[in-house]
Amino acid sequence: MAGSDVSDGTDGLGTLYVVGIGPGLPHAMTQRAKDVIATADCVIASTLYQEFLRRDGTLPPEAAEVEAAPDGGTTAGDEAGTVLERPTGDRQTLVRSTMGRQVELAREAFERVRAGEDVAHVSGGDPNVYGKSDLLYTMAEEDEAYDVPIEIVPGVTAALGGAANLGAPLSNDFCTVSLSDKWRGWDEIEEKLRAAAISGFVIVLYNCWRDYERAIEVVREERADDVPVGIINDAGRGDAGRNRDDETQTITTLGAATDHDEEVGGMGTSILIGTHETTVWENDYGNHLVTPRGGRDVDDF
Repeated sequence: MAGSDVSDGTDGLGTLYVVGIGPGLPHAMTQRAKDVIATADCVIASTLYQEFLRRDGTLPPEAAEVEAAPDGGTTAGDEAGTVLERPTGDRQTLVRSTMGRQVELAREAFERVRAGEDVAHVSGGDPNVYGKSDLLYTMAEEDEAYDVPIEIVPGVTAALGGAANLGAPLSNDFCTVSLSDKWRGWDEIEEKLRAAAISGFVIVLYNCWRDYERAIEVVREERADDVPVGIINDAGRGDAGRNRDDETQTITTLGAATDHDEEVGGMGTSILIGTHETTVWENDYGNHLVTPRGGRDVDDF
């Protein structure tokens, strides 16, 4: 495990991998993400993502818990983590990630890497799209952890997974805007929404449980009410969704978007706002959203 082909660490160091797992289910992860998690000495992941990763053996089952190795390992089930034994006989420490412990967990990851361990710090979606990559780099700067190798493993973010469910709505210029005001005020969020609407970007809203109605009203000031909108829940999670009724997508219009409160649930909801070029295309299997690239048509191909 440490020192395996996955590790790029040098001078006895392991590597800290910030691993994007997309919606979380193994079928929607990259092979690189699965390989890193399966071979890491330590995996840091939330309870939900642990459940998802066990579905195909990317993480061992809970029944694989063992006593700690005598060479300084962690006793199964204590606060420092749970030791699991993989089918190969390798042992892997599993640490539960929670929102209130991110600073502590980052520092633990640094120390494990310095001890020669490969650490997979799991991030939903893509680590660089409102994920955990900036946290780990910020903490590395704060703690002067310049010696710790860090690698980002990309994943499928909700904008891309949700767009795939809807058809081809992101084939032209688009942007994402988070509605979370935890670290910035609504004045800044509104300014970005207005600029995106005026500039003709397809807009994908994240953290829609944070006052999405206000965001819709800002965009309506700059964009026509008949513009198509897609509301996506738990893209890529199928019947494992935690938001409303598992994985769902609803096509409506900008003017009617706020009439769908029952379909805007928790953190698994994204809202995609089209442009004047976005159309609703229907075939024998349902409705789809299409935004043509640069207004081109068949003759342009």
